[in-house]
Amino acid sequence: MTRIGLATSGTTFSFGLHPKAARPRINAHTLMDKAQARGLVGIELPDRMIDNPEAVRQDATERGMFVTVDTGGYEPDALARVIELAGQVGSPVVRTVVGGAKIGGDRRPLAGRWQPFLDDVRAKLKVAAAEAERAGVTLCVENHQDLASEELLQLCEEIASPFFGINLDTGNPLATAEEPIDYFRRVAPHVKNVHLKDYWTWWSDEGFLLVRSPLGQGLVDFPVLLDLLAPAVPDVPMSIELGALEARNIRVFAPDFWPDYPPRTAAQLAEALRVVRANAKPDGDWRTPYERGESPEAIEAYEQRQLTESVEYVRGLVASR
Repeated sequence: MTRIGLATSGTTFSFGLHPKAARPRINAHTLMDKAQARGLVGIELPDRMIDNPEAVRQDATERGMFVTVDTGGYEPDALARVIELAGQVGSPVVRTVVGGAKIGGDRRPLAGRWQPFLDDVRAKLKVAAAEAERAGVTLCVENHQDLASEELLQLCEEIASPFFGINLDTGNPLATAEEPIDYFRRVAPHVKNVHLKDYWTWWSDEGFLLVRSPLGQGLVDFPVLLDLLAPAVPDVPMSIELGALEARNIRVFAPDFWPDYPPRTAAQLAEALRVVRANAKPDGDWRTPYERGESPEAIEAYEQRQLTESVEYVRGLVASR
């Protein structure tokens, strides 16, 4: 049975989480209210939003909702604290990101130093995964427009724990120049949590832009995604997480995009660019209201429209299966 929840990212103005938002900041309980009002059965939220773990656990239990805890980084001590917190709120999953690259798959900040960075990540995540296994909580690393699938799969194979895996963000494969369906197929056995995200795309001088869209209106083939995940991870939690308010520039035509990436064939790049070509929008203003400098109220209305359309799409998709 598909379990769909609501994440906080992508609705930061609506939830009072952006510094320029025009409304009060939500908490875990009001996030549950918002998810439940839309017919969703779980929430995903940052660890910093949990100030009373027992109260969150009790509320979620009474509502029959799942909770996923988000954090960032790969330092074992910090992850151990979040893993303990997840246990206290009854969350079976902690999601983290390791970074290193700028959003958009841009590895220039670590040019020539990417492999030592990965070695450090691997060693520390192995320690953290052992702590997760002791606690009975699954630690998963997101494809956060930083690590490529080859690197995530290598982490899974080397750590080799049932309590370690991948947080699949469905919108992000193209950010590391990977064809989405092939990406989903290869990582499916290791997926422990899912962010449902979609993008529109435009060509740019250096490659292409990824611009947030409501689910089902962009380039992600969600029916195929669910077909691939169902046999591999049939009860994996999923949360609707709209994209960021800023477009992502994927610089695949720039020579300095590639040196620290795993080797790719021309055929692999062609498959990724085929998806971009099939979905690319004609010239026009791709900017979100945030990028156009519109008011907090206008940005919130934009977020809410996209969230409503996304929930309606997902509910229809699940009902049709």
